[in-house]
Amino acid sequence: MTKTVTNLIALTALGGDAPRSETLGALTLTERPDIALASLAVRRGQSLSELAGLALPEPGQLAQGAGLTAFWAGQGQWMIEAEARAEEDVAAWVKAQAPGASVTEQTDGWVAFDITGAGLDALLERLVNLPDTAKATGMATRTGLHHMSVFLLRLAPDHCRIWGMRSYAGSLWHTLLEAAARLG
Repeated sequence: MTKTVTNLIALTALGGDAPRSETLGALTLTERPDIALASLAVRRGQSLSELAGLALPEPGQLAQGAGLTAFWAGQGQWMIEAEARAEEDVAAWVKAQAPGASVTEQTDGWVAFDITGAGLDALLERLVNLPDTAKATGMATRTGLHHMSVFLLRLAPDHCRIWGMRSYAGSLWHTLLEAAARLG
């Protein structure tokens, strides 16, 4: 009996061999499979205020530095992004930086989409029911978007990132494209 080895091809959450990107008017939507994601939670009696020199943010906020972004996910809980490190074991690295904390690899369970350009505020007004203060630069919140639960991170005045469950990547992408197209 001969054994056949299947040649596996890595695909993005949207099913392509390369990340998808679309420009609609002044806005550009980009799939970001290059970002690693890990969850970090302190255990009872443990205190943690920073990770590798990056101050862990307060509720509703995010912090950036040294190729990392941390955003608050719940009491004593954060999500840690590492750009251009999706192929690495970032969870093991986070665990080494925060001994005793609970760390879980999240990269393959989520999909990230960046939205950049002028008109971002108008798009966000159509997508999420949040006050302007929650959509300001440096803020991060979990919210509903077209019946889907997402994290919305405002990285700069003209740049936000939306994290959604990988299982509904296609629906989330479609929703973002449709809303951006309607701004026309």
